[in-house]
Amino acid sequence: MAATRLPRPRGAATLLAAGVLLLSAMTAVLHTPSAQALENGVARTPPMGWNSWNTFGCNINEALIRQMTDAVVNSGMRELGYEYVVVDDCWMNPNRDSAGNLQGDPSRFPSGMKALGDYIHARGLKFGIYQAPLAETCAQYFNSYPGATGSLNHEAQDARQFAAWGVDFLKYDWCHPSGTIDDQVRTFAKIRDALRDAGRPIVYSINSNSIHDKTGPRRNWSDVANMWRTTEDITNKWDTGQTNGYPMGIQNIVNVTVPLASYAGPGGFNDPDMMEVGRGGMTDTEMRSHFTLWAIMASPLIAGNDLRNMDAATTTVLKNASLIAINQDSLGLQARQISNDGTRRVLAKRLANGNVAVALFNQGGSTTTVSTTASAIGLTGSSFTLRDAWTNGTTTTSGAISAGVPAHGTAVYVVSGGGGPAPTSFSLVSQNSGRCLDIPGSTPTNGALAQIWDCHGGTNQRWTRT
Repeated sequence: MAATRLPRPRGAATLLAAGVLLLSAMTAVLHTPSAQALENGVARTPPMGWNSWNTFGCNINEALIRQMTDAVVNSGMRELGYEYVVVDDCWMNPNRDSAGNLQGDPSRFPSGMKALGDYIHARGLKFGIYQAPLAETCAQYFNSYPGATGSLNHEAQDARQFAAWGVDFLKYDWCHPSGTIDDQVRTFAKIRDALRDAGRPIVYSINSNSIHDKTGPRRNWSDVANMWRTTEDITNKWDTGQTNGYPMGIQNIVNVTVPLASYAGPGGFNDPDMMEVGRGGMTDTEMRSHFTLWAIMASPLIAGNDLRNMDAATTTVLKNASLIAINQDSLGLQARQISNDGTRRVLAKRLANGNVAVALFNQGGSTTTVSTTASAIGLTGSSFTLRDAWTNGTTTTSGAISAGVPAHGTAVYVVSGGGGPAPTSFSLVSQNSGRCLDIPGSTPTNGALAQIWDCHGGTNQRWTRT
């Protein structure tokens, strides 16, 4: 880590000010993804909403999208943070107009796309739309929808069109076997910049993986987009046996996405794909695990079911306020893996108030006990409260965190108390000279920081933030 060089302090007040500045800078480093995040002012927490593809595919129209918009409101999901209504592939007229502009399909969306956006906005929600960076959308590539209306060579024009329609969210899908990862970065960046120049805040969601070498996990895409798919498309199965190929089950996606935790932060999140909660194909336990794991992995919570006829179990899962609060925590951190023995997996996510959310995940085929400790998840002390995110019941512990978890189930607790997060060590090196920063051995008093100065040479020193 490179730190800005500090001048030699000359008095107690200066010493304290320098220390506070350095502590603030280091705290910011704790929360910053390893690549420069896209700073477009949106997606400071994982986006939440609904997308048409998982349930309806190409069978969409204006009436359906309006009904789903109303269902987000009437179900109470809007008040919990679900705000983006995303119209996926097959919304477009197969032909651009004479000026090269995109158009809504006149038979499917007779009122036009701006009118649809106005309807969504009038209900306190936000408008999302689908497009592709090459010549064809995914449905067009597979010949299940006519035309070739991708954004290739129309990036600036399409970005202006989306802004004029009031679009708030763009899903941009590569869906083609051609192109290296460098080609993808350059191409995805074209409309990133065009959206910026269009002057409307728009969440930018990309998928580099469909029908392609799986480049999603191979870099931190936070400099390119606000959310980026980590795998091939999801399906409503627990395990399809895929490592990263079509279609992906819940367990398969978790295996790919967990190791990418360092990429996530405010403005940019790993996207394990739209949720399958409420679409069948899994047990209630598996559905609850699906939502729990998406929540603690700081994943976008984009529902994909038919919101007009949800059963009680689906409603309970999608409206779990405790898990949504964990997902929407302002630090924007993805849970990190604490342990995994192939059956029992523990993930922990630090929260802005100093608490830690911990998931005890049973990947096996029978009930087992999954355990960890407060120390292992980064807390110090000897007295803690565990709040169950599903029941909201509380228990106390001196440090042990444990639960009997059914097959494919996940218990999740918010852990509070103790002495707060454990100390973390950093190497500080002045940026220009390579000289180390040092702290004298004296003990700070009254909570003040110890003196900090450039030690004029020597090897890198360790400074511990407590």
